[in-house]
Amino acid sequence: MVDVGELLELQEKGDRSTKRMRMDATDDSNHTSLKPGLSSLSSGNSSSARAATNKALSNEERDKILAMLEDEPGTESLDSHTLKRMVLSFEKKLSKNQEMRIKYPDDPKKQSACKFMESEIELYEEVQKLHVIATAAELYPQLVELNTIKSLVDLLTHDNSDISIAVVDLLQEMTDIDSLHESQEGAGALMDALVENQIVTLLIQNVERLNDSVKEEADGIHNTLAVIENLTEFKPELCTEAANQGLLQWILRNLVAKRSTYDANKAYCCEILAVLLQDHEENRTLLGELNGIDNLLQILSVYHKRDPSSADEIEMLENLFDCLCSSLMRCPANCERFLRGEGLQLMILMLRSKKISSKGAIKTLTYVLSNHNGPDCAIKFIELFGLRSLFPLFIKTPKMFKKMSGESEHIEHICSIIVHLFRHALGQCKSRLVNKFVENDFEKVDRLMELHFEYLHRVQKCDNIIEKERQELADDNEEVDESLEEEFYLRRLDAGLFCLHLIDTIMLEASAAGGPNVRHRIQTLLSQHGGSMKAVKDIMREYASQIGDANSEASKDAEQRRILSLIDRF
Repeated sequence: MVDVGELLELQEKGDRSTKRMRMDATDDSNHTSLKPGLSSLSSGNSSSARAATNKALSNEERDKILAMLEDEPGTESLDSHTLKRMVLSFEKKLSKNQEMRIKYPDDPKKQSACKFMESEIELYEEVQKLHVIATAAELYPQLVELNTIKSLVDLLTHDNSDISIAVVDLLQEMTDIDSLHESQEGAGALMDALVENQIVTLLIQNVERLNDSVKEEADGIHNTLAVIENLTEFKPELCTEAANQGLLQWILRNLVAKRSTYDANKAYCCEILAVLLQDHEENRTLLGELNGIDNLLQILSVYHKRDPSSADEIEMLENLFDCLCSSLMRCPANCERFLRGEGLQLMILMLRSKKISSKGAIKTLTYVLSNHNGPDCAIKFIELFGLRSLFPLFIKTPKMFKKMSGESEHIEHICSIIVHLFRHALGQCKSRLVNKFVENDFEKVDRLMELHFEYLHRVQKCDNIIEKERQELADDNEEVDESLEEEFYLRRLDAGLFCLHLIDTIMLEASAAGGPNVRHRIQTLLSQHGGSMKAVKDIMREYASQIGDANSEASKDAEQRRILSLIDRF
């Protein structure tokens, strides 16, 4: 049922919009914004306003308007015929605008701009009308056949950025993942056409001329990133192509320019960058070649002195650390750049600052020390007095970390760092590390044993539940197959087995390198709490049997031999 008061209100506002459009058309300017004349109606159509309007209407006026509505034809549904008519109208307006642009080229004196402005407004309106196509993904193949996609993509280079921004807005709706899933055929045809017409290259060229300080253009940048996100989500293989076409370079340049500020587009850039780096080794290599490691360190350096001011900025900071960690993963050249760029020094400063950034610094150190350059990083970390900042976080988990990600994740990262330090440290650096477990009356050993019993209890609780499930399966004469065994093991890891392996590895390392005093302290605490050395050895033998190494089979065998040697010496 159409509200009569609302109808009159819309008509009145529509008249005001038309007046604004005419004023814009006569505006003597080089770049004329088309949006004011085409802006949506203001939010004055509240229920109270409609009620007041209805009361002001007489019965005769209301009957007259209702009669007009009854004679109004129904809304035409979007089908193949309607689509062709819309496309034809769009192409006509596009051709007219091109002709007017050629006939009345813009000049520095701005005398000819008004000559083609009318055709510009008409073209803008036609682009707006095409938004309805986003609701009919099944018609995308026909849109491709009509060569409309090429026309739209070409408009990204239009001299008037209002036109290009409008096209980006349209493409953002058309490539929305929910819309694409409505028709696989339509989605495939649209994606192929966009890629064929160099969509990413033209999007980057367009976005480079936009000014982020202007709201409309900032919205255009945001929608550009949304289009890229939609494209890469539907076709992940586009990530590498998009990065090579200038996207990665533009993102880095944009982030560095805004390193001391925060806005929604900067946060969105970080999200896109994380996607580009996550599963694409080529992009990690390219990032390093573009000086991206130094760029990321520059951006992150802001946060060792201050905390993010909002939840959104915290999320952006986490994405930045994810980008840094991804870029270091299985990429020795980037690890070397990280060291040369004083990345370790920055991470240690963040640990000392006890700001929110220290959480990301701990995660980054875990990645750095587990890579090919782990030995160099471990030695340099100790030489830079990183142990002074690390072990206070081992003794006590900051309340901030408990709120943000939970204590278990924090302990896992800290223990992983210590394990890698023990593995790689030599000579004097190894002595300095071992001394940490002796100083202050063995307080680090006491904390280590506290964690051992805490995580052992968690794993035993999980083991009891799994054992009951095994018994129930046996009672039903069902066998536990390989996939179920794997599921049981993953559940034990989630319950705390992985962290228990790390804790007990540190225990064996400290016992082997710390001399009889450390070993005696460990044995005493085990006896006091009902534990045993045999139980620790059994846990570590299980760990040795499950060790895997993504680098090589040789490194896997070497790590197994190292663990078994520690067990024998325990």
